[in-house]
Amino acid sequence: MSTNDFNLQLDQDLLDRASTVFEQYGLTASQAIKLFLTQVAETNKIPLSFDYATHVPNAFTAQAIEKGRKDYQTGKLTAISASTGN
Repeated sequence: MSTNDFNLQLDQDLLDRASTVFEQYGLTASQAIKLFLTQVAETNKIPLSFDYATHVPNAFTAQAIEKGRKDYQTGKLTAISASTGN
């Protein structure tokens, strides 16, 4: 198996704080990153928790969501497209 160098630029404070945690597990930053990438490759998932249940949309977004639901229920929604507002 061939290997490649992987350079990553990080804020020094972030690296220091994360390295403190890694050290508690007996790992270097390089080993921890390799474990993370191995987990992603093996599971086809990012091993992080993203909790969207606590997200509350602002009034504009909530109104757009409600309109989309009503349009779908009444059959007015025939296509979905993303708009950047431009």
